[in-house]
Amino acid sequence: IELVLHIILNKPDIRVDKIVTQYSLKNIKGRSLRLDIYAVDSSDKKYNIEIQRSDRGAGAKRARYNSSLIDCDIVPSGVSVENLAETYVIFITENDVLGKNKPIYHIDRYIRESEEYFNDGSHIIYVNASYKDDTELGKLMHDFWCKNPDDMNFGVLADTTRYFKEDKEGLHIMCRAVEEMIDKEKDEIQVSNIQKLMKKQNMSFEEVCDLLDIEKEDYDTYREMLKERN
Repeated sequence: IELVLHIILNKPDIRVDKIVTQYSLKNIKGRSLRLDIYAVDSSDKKYNIEIQRSDRGAGAKRARYNSSLIDCDIVPSGVSVENLAETYVIFITENDVLGKNKPIYHIDRYIRESEEYFNDGSHIIYVNASYKDDTELGKLMHDFWCKNPDDMNFGVLADTTRYFKEDKEGLHIMCRAVEEMIDKEKDEIQVSNIQKLMKKQNMSFEEVCDLLDIEKEDYDTYREMLKERN
């Protein structure tokens, strides 16, 4: 993550203190979120990195929503908003989502009348992973989609890839991760079925779960997933 941030932000002095994958942001009044990667650096800046293969999941409104929920999450009750940390929402997309044929896009608020930035500490960045050249960013994007570690440009990524593809312990972790992905996909399908039946048949959550023979021990999991969808 440090390597990714060093290159994307062109700031080689960033030191990451905390990383959480699949970080859940709860919204008691609306749709919750699960972030791919949430990181905090040594100066308390917050970073959300999303890896998106589908253009649909990387729209402008999604970026705005991620940014807003991160703000809500990092300002506890009783703390002045003037202490709000600087945040970065970074989408690394397989395709050129914004369609301007640029390798990277920086989105910041701007005062039109005075032609200067409105420095509120909120940043949104899109990285076009289809754009590969001899720059550090182009080489990084090459490595993101490269399957053979021997063909990678950056040692830390090559070593990590070898670990998960060739090392016995790494392979075990990878297999477990794949199993979890499959289980998650099954859960997503089940929640989709629950949602459709509740809407079309005007049935309660419990009635639908009973109809689908869902174990009661799974009720809380599916309830949470429904909340995130809504």
